[in-house]
Amino acid sequence: MDETGLTKCAANYVPLTPLSHLQRAARVFADREALVYGDLRLTYAAYHRRVTQLASALSKAGITRGDVVATILPNVPAQSEAAFAVPACGAVLNTINTRLDVDTIAYILDHGEAKLALVDSQFLPVVMSAIDQMQGPAPIIIEVPDPASGVPGIGEQQDYEDFLASGDPDFEWVLPQDEWDSLALNYTSGTTGRPKGVVYHHRGAYLMTMGTPISWELPLFLRYLQIVPLFHCNGWNHTWMLPALGGTAICCRDISAGAIYDAIAGEGVTHFGGAPIVLNMIVNASQADRKPFDHTVEVFTAGAPPAPATLAAIGKLGFNIKQVYGLTETYGHVTECIWDPALDDLPEDAQAAIKARQGVAFPMMEEVTVVDDQTVQVPMDGASQGEIVMRGNTVMKGYLKNPVATQKAFAGGYFHSEDLAIQHPNGSIQISDRAKDIIISGGENISSVEVEGALMHHPAVNLCAVVAKPDDKWGEVPCAFVELKEGATADEAEVIAFARERLAGFKTPKKVVFQELPKTSTGKIQKFELRALAKSL
Repeated sequence: MDETGLTKCAANYVPLTPLSHLQRAARVFADREALVYGDLRLTYAAYHRRVTQLASALSKAGITRGDVVATILPNVPAQSEAAFAVPACGAVLNTINTRLDVDTIAYILDHGEAKLALVDSQFLPVVMSAIDQMQGPAPIIIEVPDPASGVPGIGEQQDYEDFLASGDPDFEWVLPQDEWDSLALNYTSGTTGRPKGVVYHHRGAYLMTMGTPISWELPLFLRYLQIVPLFHCNGWNHTWMLPALGGTAICCRDISAGAIYDAIAGEGVTHFGGAPIVLNMIVNASQADRKPFDHTVEVFTAGAPPAPATLAAIGKLGFNIKQVYGLTETYGHVTECIWDPALDDLPEDAQAAIKARQGVAFPMMEEVTVVDDQTVQVPMDGASQGEIVMRGNTVMKGYLKNPVATQKAFAGGYFHSEDLAIQHPNGSIQISDRAKDIIISGGENISSVEVEGALMHHPAVNLCAVVAKPDDKWGEVPCAFVELKEGATADEAEVIAFARERLAGFKTPKKVVFQELPKTSTGKIQKFELRALAKSL
């Protein structure tokens, strides 16, 4: 074919960016509700205007293309505004976990070289202590009070609303010159060392916002509750996605069963995402926290394999749960458990077990599969174990200032997750464990996920985590840490006997510890703490 005269130009090629969704929404959905927080109601026109002013204020403060702007904020309106405004002035957004310690925040601010930080008043003292520990230049600090939630400003730094008001509402957005341009910098949890800086590009985030509505079958004008922290994979990219659908983001500062039920009943929430701990919270909510509602709430759950018992219980309460899987390095979820209607007649327990699988690749991914240690496809027999690997446009650019870790992660042309899984004949992936969480007892591999799934059927168990405990005879044995439901009782012998009825003897926990489980702000159980504790038992 002769392609003479066919030219890529401004008329037929625009670098992909999620910023385009809000620009369009300001025209198409101008009067629709975009952002809700208590009494605050922002239309898309107002939302766009505030984002533009914030982008302008950042530019006036000296922020230029490629600079890093950090946020240390819960899911309040300023966090959503920053999601668009920071890249709209050409900068890179670095959302920092609000639960991190002083030393780690100092490291991230130094490593990412943040020039400015938006900081919630509640976390300002910790951030200022972190700045005192920094080795490099300190960022400009803008304080974000939240009087609506009883968090007044301290007043020692410039106020967010005053800073925003200094911006020009007619500021021209600085759009990416190349869709490979960096959009966001997110840090891993760093449980085995310093956190790594994961760099996202505009193209990947845009494709996430296109693939998610297809997989989740999202309608126009959904009402989405922001439970997933926006510092966790940028809220799975959902904040960037919502304007494409004219959806409403309902901010949620503090996650509780009462807050979730209130938002569903009072604000008409139709969708949200959350870790399995959020599902447990809903299932075990008190009668006082529960509110009636007359519609089905669609939920994406990820962060840890959900127990089939939890999925079975929450399905009876008006929630339709879809299991997804991903990592910080993949912008969030990249596999989905697609339900086959032919399975509708299976018993509830069997359906829940299938729904707990991590599933198949989202449409914006090229390939997600399971391979052996030679990067060869494992048999799809539902038994052979290997590592989940993936490739596609929603895989990170790499780890900031860490070429060795980047090269290792991309070995063989795939991103290596370090998650162990089996693959079923239909291609569906099911996580066995993290590589570091497999328990090797007397030469036998034990999946902590399998043991946890069995224990979660116990009527008194709210949450549990199973880790390896050193053993002189077997090398390692399973040790279960159990968090009981409020008012429930159980003892070690009872729990062990319950597990033995459902598991092979060598998989049965040899020690049970009752305590509240340590968790991250995204609801993941911090097994590294439990592993350390198990060694001392």
